[in-house]
Amino acid sequence: MVRRALAESLGRVLAGAEIAEVGSLAEATAALDDGVTDLLLLDLQMPGMNGLASLAGLRGAYPAVPVLVVSANEDPLIMREVLEFGASGFLPKSTPVAQIGAAVAAILAGGIWLPEAAAAAYLDESDSELAARVAELTPQQRRVLMLLTEGKPNKQIAFELAVTEATVKAHLSQIFRKLGVRSRTQAVITARRLTQADPPAAR
Repeated sequence: MVRRALAESLGRVLAGAEIAEVGSLAEATAALDDGVTDLLLLDLQMPGMNGLASLAGLRGAYPAVPVLVVSANEDPLIMREVLEFGASGFLPKSTPVAQIGAAVAAILAGGIWLPEAAAAAYLDESDSELAARVAELTPQQRRVLMLLTEGKPNKQIAFELAVTEATVKAHLSQIFRKLGVRSRTQAVITARRLTQADPPAAR
């Protein structure tokens, strides 16, 4: 219902725009593969998403497509953190229609858009450093990391990715190096910090 309402709002402020709706990360990547998308409005809680890790993955796989994160979470720090992970803006779901149009127009023009509430929010040095490290991971390394957080052993990860265990071990070595960690446990803690970066809004 929220997605439909957002699409209708965009249709009113962007006359003639072609708007495609998707309900999962898999559907989003399939749409992006067509190569005709000008802007992606992304919910970090969409099925298949792993929070900021998936955002970083999308930005790495489709660098030419700007991302506007749409969320019910209105924490100013989260708003700024999504920019650190590659988004071009943050749009609270409570945003008035007129501001939705302004946000989209600003990003399509190559700019950045954040609500005024985010202006005074600053990330600490560790958050910025983590964002830079995650950006260095390849798409396959991010997939390995996400499977690692699910508690899967190397053999299972290798099976799901259709690679050898030796390849998985090589990926893990690179993941540890890039994230600045020394063990699977530390890597999982880091990854879970990313996947929980956009917690559900309080009801």
